Amino acid sequence: MRVICPHCLSVNNVPQKDSYKKANCGKCKSSLLDNKPIELTKDNFDEVIVNSDIPVIVDFWAPWCGPCQMMTPVFSKVATNYPLKTLFVKVNTESQQELGTRFGIRSIPTLMVFKDSKEVHRVSGALDEANLNKLILNFI
Repeated sequence: MRVICPHCLSVNNVPQKDSYKKANCGKCKSSLLDNKPIELTKDNFDEVIVNSDIPVIVDFWAPWCGPCQMMTPVFSKVATNYPLKTLFVKVNTESQQELGTRFGIRSIPTLMVFKDSKEVHRVSGALDEANLNKLILNFI
């Protein structure tokens, strides 16, 4: 399966397994198991979505948004639970207004789930850890 390195954004081919003890990026050699949210821009958004065979969870947020700030540590914490199962990415709608407009983001935070390069789910509003985990389990 193709997965995106959270460190250098390179595409890696990784055998699909139930669990992994070790998986390193072929380009930067960093661990692919360090599942941390990646900040995307209009320049790399499509490439990441298209080249990921695992579901991509996108958090559309803004720095001035209180609920977004409350959800940021939850999003980061939950990301660590799903290495090589889901990819967590963030889009700052303040600096990436084109992406916000393209996807019709009307309120933030908005989470979108992409699977096979297509949007399969969308939810607006901050989620707590339990509800975010529940959402993700529907798509892995």
